[in-house]
Amino acid sequence: MENKTLKQLADGLSSREFSSVELTQHYLDKINRYDEQLNAYITVTDEQALSAAKAADEKIANGTASALTGLPIAYKDLFCTQGVRTSCGSKILDNFVAPYESTATQNLNSAGMVMLGKTNLDEFAMGSSTESSFYGATKNPWDLNAVPGGSSGGSAAAVAADLAPVSLGTDTGGSIRQPAAFCGITGLKPTYGRVSRWGMVAYGSSLDQAGPMAQTAEDAAMIMNALAGFDAKDSTCMDKPVDNYMADLNKPIKGLKIGLPKEFFGDSLDAGIRDAVMQAVKQLEAQGAIIKEISLPRTELAIPAYYIIAPAEASTNLSRFDGVRYGHRCDDPQDLADMYIRSRSEGFGDEVKRRILVGTYALSAGYYDAYYRKAQQLRRLIKQDFQAALADVDVIAGPTTPSPAWNIGAKNQDPVAMYLEDIYTLSVNLAGLPGMSIPCGMQNGLPVGLQIIGNYFDEAKLLNIGHQFQQATDWHTRKPTLGESN
Repeated sequence: MENKTLKQLADGLSSREFSSVELTQHYLDKINRYDEQLNAYITVTDEQALSAAKAADEKIANGTASALTGLPIAYKDLFCTQGVRTSCGSKILDNFVAPYESTATQNLNSAGMVMLGKTNLDEFAMGSSTESSFYGATKNPWDLNAVPGGSSGGSAAAVAADLAPVSLGTDTGGSIRQPAAFCGITGLKPTYGRVSRWGMVAYGSSLDQAGPMAQTAEDAAMIMNALAGFDAKDSTCMDKPVDNYMADLNKPIKGLKIGLPKEFFGDSLDAGIRDAVMQAVKQLEAQGAIIKEISLPRTELAIPAYYIIAPAEASTNLSRFDGVRYGHRCDDPQDLADMYIRSRSEGFGDEVKRRILVGTYALSAGYYDAYYRKAQQLRRLIKQDFQAALADVDVIAGPTTPSPAWNIGAKNQDPVAMYLEDIYTLSVNLAGLPGMSIPCGMQNGLPVGLQIIGNYFDEAKLLNIGHQFQQATDWHTRKPTLGESN
């Protein structure tokens, strides 16, 4: 059971090599043994997991199991899970137990998956390092002094360290792909609207999307088959048929046109990452892909546009956390205004406060046109750049991040420096496109990610490319060593 992919574990369950209870207990034991080093989990649901595993074994025994029945999974702690704390990594929701189940987690629960627990994240998914969590920073399994990326850093670290075979994350500006790159795993951000956002606590409503974080593209495809689909409860969810994401994994990529944006390979890109990505591109070319240089001329505008739009949406979404109905409430408020002020001041961390203030300012009278409207206009131009490029190539490839994982605390005093780390991922969310990061090399002992961006609803194509690359390389099989000083 050690370091097996989700597909291998599924085969083991099917052949009765082990039971779901044995498999689940294996992961719970590993979490208990190693997570103190990593802080990947906020909540571990031992009893619930073993109960679900027992029910899964009964389905396997009587022949009613699905492809995912009995397989363990971890959920980022901003998916509402009925009867289980949903904290969003924030003090303000430390005592919140969700009374309902999000559609994304319900889809996977209905497929028979076993929830191991809820993983750590940057508070309300606002960050790129999983350092802003109320529950402390998560550490990168490859180097315990380094960040795992964010905001889905707990989900990425759990999979990389084999404390879960697969996890569910969310991506608002790169929060699946960037930690996947930093931790050496596969992470897929689907097309906006492909996966229901209902019951997923919102950060930026027009940007957020849930997706799988796994060891391989094949594993991610297995999850997508159950995760994707229309949900009438989510007005942004697309009513469009769902592909069989496993069907074309073994399709050759000969003749596939891959565009390399020249803007992704500028002076700000770490030389080691550039070399690793170009070696990966050469591998794809050797497998028959056609490589072409393209341009995304407004790439540098993605950061200012995103950091107006996302905080503006966050300032609206987070206004509901006021100490009245649920979450943290200050002690002995003098009046309603005092309760609002002190509950929010005590409950929110610095980065969340910073983004609420920026967003409120951008939406305020006299500044809306100058900031928010202008950012939305830039968003349209960025989307047009992608549409023009994808009219000429099948997919776009490049680095996921401009640098490898940095040390914990290195960028905490310079938020803008941390924002710049999202330069290659933000524009994908602004355009609503699917994007995937797969491991493609190492730089100074830390993983490097290759990002592949597709056209709308082309997740199957991305997974096909990722699987073909992983059939020819072994970067996805390399694992960090836990229990030792690394």
